[in-house]
Amino acid sequence: MQEALFYSKSTNEQLKCELCPWNCILTDGQTGICKVRTNHGGTLITGVYNKVAALGSDPIEKKPLYHFHPRKNILSIGEVGCNLQCSFCQNHRISQCKASEFSGFHNISAKKIVTEAQKTWNNIGIAYTYNEPFTFYEFLLDTAELAHSKGLKNVVVSNGYINKEPLQKLLPFIDAFNIDLKAFSNDFYKKYTKGKLQPVLDTLKQIAKSPAHLEITTLVIPGLNDNNSEFENMINWIATELGESVPLHLSRYYPQYKLNAPATPIETLTELYDLAKQKLQHVYLGNVSDQKRSTTYCANCNAPLISRNHYNTEIAALDIEGNCKNCGSPAAVII
Repeated sequence: MQEALFYSKSTNEQLKCELCPWNCILTDGQTGICKVRTNHGGTLITGVYNKVAALGSDPIEKKPLYHFHPRKNILSIGEVGCNLQCSFCQNHRISQCKASEFSGFHNISAKKIVTEAQKTWNNIGIAYTYNEPFTFYEFLLDTAELAHSKGLKNVVVSNGYINKEPLQKLLPFIDAFNIDLKAFSNDFYKKYTKGKLQPVLDTLKQIAKSPAHLEITTLVIPGLNDNNSEFENMINWIATELGESVPLHLSRYYPQYKLNAPATPIETLTELYDLAKQKLQHVYLGNVSDQKRSTTYCANCNAPLISRNHYNTEIAALDIEGNCKNCGSPAAVII
């Protein structure tokens, strides 16, 4: 058993987990909302250390990261558990499963994961993804620290639901994040994720102030988070608080898990795309076939810099420093 980080003990033998905004108070034998951290006789243990539920090589664009080493692959790992309970979760079979009830783990050490990443073709590093990576914080941290020491890149794909101190401890080893901003309404977060909006906004601001690369994904759900006024508020917040060059991915929703709303109309996505482009330099549509709205354009001269058709990516007009070959402007792309 591996002891967890970021918790405190109280006088009545309860533990307070301090990893994420839930700050779960756990009695002996009780597991937190994340489904993986348990009070075991007065010690908080993690049930997802030295094991993975999923491991595979993906294009970096699949994370999605469009401005971070385009055309490269990345070794992706995931566990079980999540500290949110999204009714529309696309990976609910692992995210909403308790570690103690999952039978599909593969035992593997951080050292073996790093070795696998080093020998994988066209690979730049390791992505912590599939379920919520912050729930396997200890294994993530140890693996990322070792990968960093070997010159590999570390990528986290997350819901952003983490406390400030654990995120700060992790930041020196993470090169890029894609954070889900599921809506710009606390009511939406409360009803459809059981969480809160503000902690995610705090995480985004903390990452934006760090050297790490940041991209954002919003899954657009008809009638729930596609209100134009609310969406414009979100875009204004991103441009003001994070920067207008932060890439935003607008993904098409399909019915999943407990939510049976119809798939997002393409017209809704294109309308929101146009709204976002008024304030943000780089906006993309996901889960749809739309080469025009998957292409990276120069914010200065509008030259197409990187064209994409699903996961087929071609660098058209970027130099080795990530600048536009046409006008020389920075393109906010890490090559």
